[in-house]
Amino acid sequence: MDHDAVLALYDRQMRRDAPADGPGARVERVGGVVRQTAGDHGWNGVLWSGLDATTADAAIAEQVRHFAAGGCEFEWKLYGHDRPSDLADRLLAAGFVPEPAETLLVAPTDEVAAESADGRADSRRDGPELPPGVEFHQVTDAAGVDLLARVHEEAFGTDSSRLRAQLLAQLTAGPAGLVAVVAMAGDVPVSSSRLELPPGGSDFAGLWGGGTVPRWRGRGLYRASVAHRARIAAERGYRYLQVDAMPSSRPILERLGFTALSTTTPYVHRPGAPGPH
Repeated sequence: MDHDAVLALYDRQMRRDAPADGPGARVERVGGVVRQTAGDHGWNGVLWSGLDATTADAAIAEQVRHFAAGGCEFEWKLYGHDRPSDLADRLLAAGFVPEPAETLLVAPTDEVAAESADGRADSRRDGPELPPGVEFHQVTDAAGVDLLARVHEEAFGTDSSRLRAQLLAQLTAGPAGLVAVVAMAGDVPVSSSRLELPPGGSDFAGLWGGGTVPRWRGRGLYRASVAHRARIAAERGYRYLQVDAMPSSRPILERLGFTALSTTTPYVHRPGAPGPH
């Protein structure tokens, strides 16, 4: 895989020319910034910027004003290769708070889809195996969203009300762009994950939210969910899988053939935070 070519393709399709990621969301380019505005239940933030030392501060101030007018928390999604080189310091000075950095990983979809249980590409196998008695179920309704949200809260220890509202809206308005999956051990949800399929001929399908409840970790559920979603993405014609990987999942993904393209750090600005100075 040509690192520079794939990174350039990612920046163009998933950032600069990104489609809105849900109903009611609006993506627009304002000067050297591409942002999404989605209101209370969607993702609000900066997807891409093409700035330099002479334009960065004014662009940052404009985004703070824009989202403050709607009373919205928003995220400036800063990538390791973004410019100017001191953009992180400028965001800090404008009242943004960084969250933990993640690694942008990408892999050819067909290679991951063909991955076997023992880590070798083998067309005779159906991918990493689930533990006995566990099956994947696709989320298609509110009951399924509730199961996924239960897993999310137990796996990550965070409130899932915003995620629940977002998924319900996506399933209602455009289910073709989202595949949400829950792994069930009988009638108990033990793991969940999502696959986002951007419209408009994008080459990249996104892996999101892979989480397993603590007592079921270490049994291959995350790896199996990656392969399961990869097969769906391959069937629908997406060339690459991309994921913002936490340190805990990066080694698993790299063993499945994913390669680091860049890093990404969410810089969050909350209503009432100090503005640029």
